[in-house]
Amino acid sequence: MRIQRTFLTVLITFCLTACAWAQASPVAQSPAAGIPAIDKFKNSDRVLILAPHPDDEAIACAGVIQDALKSGAQVRIVYLTNGDHNEFAFIVYEKRLVVRRSAFIHLGKLRKQEAIKAAKVLGLGEDKLLFLGYPDFGTFAVFARYWQRSRPYMSWLTRISSVPYKGDLSYGASYTGESILSDMKRVLMDYKPNKIFVSHPADTNPDHRAFYLFLEIALADTEKFIGRPQVHSYLVHSYGWPVPRHYHPELWLMPPEQFRGSAVQWKKFELSAEELNKKYMAILCNKTQTESSAFYLLAFARRNELFGDYPVARLIDRNQPNEGKLLMGARILDDLMRGSSEGESAEDALVLRGKGRVRYELKDGSFIIGISKPKEANSRFSAMVYIFGYSKKTPFEQMPKICVILQRKALSVFDANTQINAEGAVMEFGEKEVVFNIPLKVLGDPDFILVSARAQTNMLQHDASAFRKIILK
Repeated sequence: MRIQRTFLTVLITFCLTACAWAQASPVAQSPAAGIPAIDKFKNSDRVLILAPHPDDEAIACAGVIQDALKSGAQVRIVYLTNGDHNEFAFIVYEKRLVVRRSAFIHLGKLRKQEAIKAAKVLGLGEDKLLFLGYPDFGTFAVFARYWQRSRPYMSWLTRISSVPYKGDLSYGASYTGESILSDMKRVLMDYKPNKIFVSHPADTNPDHRAFYLFLEIALADTEKFIGRPQVHSYLVHSYGWPVPRHYHPELWLMPPEQFRGSAVQWKKFELSAEELNKKYMAILCNKTQTESSAFYLLAFARRNELFGDYPVARLIDRNQPNEGKLLMGARILDDLMRGSSEGESAEDALVLRGKGRVRYELKDGSFIIGISKPKEANSRFSAMVYIFGYSKKTPFEQMPKICVILQRKALSVFDANTQINAEGAVMEFGEKEVVFNIPLKVLGDPDFILVSARAQTNMLQHDASAFRKIILK
């Protein structure tokens, strides 16, 4: 009887999905009609799905995974963390407060098993999955601050500082940037993917941003050996998106409103009714998460999956010979994406909430960042800029990891966890813009940088730009 009920449930779900599909608007009327499709998969493709947490692969790439397998392509999934830090979801699922280290490890093991079940629904066996086991909600801190340190990062909730899962790739590896980067390079060199799907540089979840950053550095280190694969970025966490929530298989997944007019080059993958049904079932395999967030997770089970990233930019020093390069690369403008809006004044709204701007320039051997600000926001305006430089001449672990902080008109510059005296670094606090001038030598004289800016007008509201890759040489 249990088997019959399960079969009936799956059959009904499939039929409802197919009916919703058949009744949907024609392609000509589709709001996604203007978004180009990703390239079709070939049997020679080697596809790599990078998931910050178990469930991200099902949420963002379930259709892609199924279609790649149907095409005869090879598919692998790599999970950065085991997702053991989602305290709220676990309280709902376990019906108890989780505080002990062993309980967190237990929950991480549960999420790993859920991912294995979800992959099986999509057609992948456990041997095609690789779990790294790094700290959930801590990998961005590792990327920004924990390199060449005697003390690794320690998760503030689990109190763990090394990979605790015996079955994971680097069991016992310390929570350091070197460990994660080494694993990433090992995966790339061993598997040699030609198509990679990774979390988006504008995602509001720090682990999602971190996986993107680690991938960019790993690709730069291995490019001379394996070339440069196609990279597709998927978005999961963005304020107030997707809408409406809950399961709507008849709808299209469209870019968030705040990306309208941005430089992101979006592409889509359209799912068949069968692929959409399996995606639905794969998401539901993540019971520890759907117990509390099914309305959100199932909102991604729609007619398409969405991928897009900013184009790689190049800056040219206005006051240096450009050797024939186009001068149009002298300035880059980017948006400050909307964050929480509680307590926001009308003046704040004029500059922030999608209208804020950040500009990047290169001049006289310095990198310049300009962040727009509300006209009257002075002591209550703060800003933070992360700048991570890459140089072919210097191992990344030895490169500065710069964080520039403005608070109450005071400028502080940090390299990882250490405040430094950044000679030549200056700030101009203007009426409508704050400008930072950072000499390239402070950044380690990089070939390219990964940079993101954040502006804040009070304790409850901040806007941030996506991480952008900017070539300087």
